Amino acid sequence: MTTPSQLDERYGRGPRRRLPIVIGVAVAVAVVALFGFWTYQGSADAVDVTGRGFQLTDPHTVTVSFQISAPTQRPVHCILEAQDEEFGIVGWKVITLPASTQRARAFTERIPVVGEATTGLVNSCWVS
Repeated sequence: MTTPSQLDERYGRGPRRRLPIVIGVAVAVAVVALFGFWTYQGSADAVDVTGRGFQLTDPHTVTVSFQISAPTQRPVHCILEAQDEEFGIVGWKVITLPASTQRARAFTERIPVVGEATTGLVNSCWVS
């Protein structure tokens, strides 16, 4: 005669192993939390730049006006460019904007040029 425990063992109805399930759920939660942190960290350091215009001050200078939206209390670095009519770079400047308590700020900077410029722009900005 077959006992109930023998039948359970024969047909795979034995005691369930919960440890692998608990470990799998814990790993899944840790992976989701890690990706969430990376996503937040990437967006928290983002700097948005809006060009507000440029002016050809003289044959040797272009003035660029722009606005940034950046994290507070952190300095921001930007690369400014002056280009000619064929989009060649005829002047550039790396600037450091001091840390501030304001998130959005406006600036006007002068770029020295070595040739005839037709435009001035902000290439990129980042926080340090």
